Amino acid sequence: MTSLQSLRLVVIAPDLTEFDPTDEAALGLIERSRQLRIGLLENGYNIVAVLPADTFLEQRLAQLQPDMIIVDAESDARDSLEHVVMATRDARRPIVLFTNDNDTSHVKDAVAAGVSAYVVAGLSPERIRPILDVAMARFEYEQNLRHELASVKNELQDRKTIDRAKGLLMQRQGLSEQAAYEKLRKAAMDKGLRLSEVAQRILDVADLLS
Repeated sequence: MTSLQSLRLVVIAPDLTEFDPTDEAALGLIERSRQLRIGLLENGYNIVAVLPADTFLEQRLAQLQPDMIIVDAESDARDSLEHVVMATRDARRPIVLFTNDNDTSHVKDAVAAGVSAYVVAGLSPERIRPILDVAMARFEYEQNLRHELASVKNELQDRKTIDRAKGLLMQRQGLSEQAAYEKLRKAAMDKGLRLSEVAQRILDVADLLS
């Protein structure tokens, strides 16, 4: 497991390079974003890039391969999350969202979409490390659950495939269920294949000949 302090982070933040210097709201966002990055660096995290939430995000993340994504969002939290979730749908990573937006109506949707931690207000440096620790632990726990679920689904599918192949052998060769199973098992051993792979080949051939 990657050391939490050596995590490679990508920060997703609004592009505020062009702003009105008299705009107090924009100045507040810039300072808030700066404090977040300082807090991450003070805790020993490695910020490899700061990116906007745009249509190129998926390609940039694929190139950078970060361990975690930090979303620095304000009132556009929903839009930013949609971009991040779409960009990570095929390569899941823990996502932590920091926002001062008090509208928490979409927190459930964010968590369901894959956000590991949703933090409203409070960017004190001492809070950052435990937040990221919990986010990583939750992400790894959920990933393990997904792998276990996928394994169970595959096992059930394999059983169905084997049962269909056994039924086919019983029907066409007049074998008992045990004899059909033994025939499948011997073929798998002889060919160095999994039982389900031999069963699928038999079903494929039967489909071609039907």
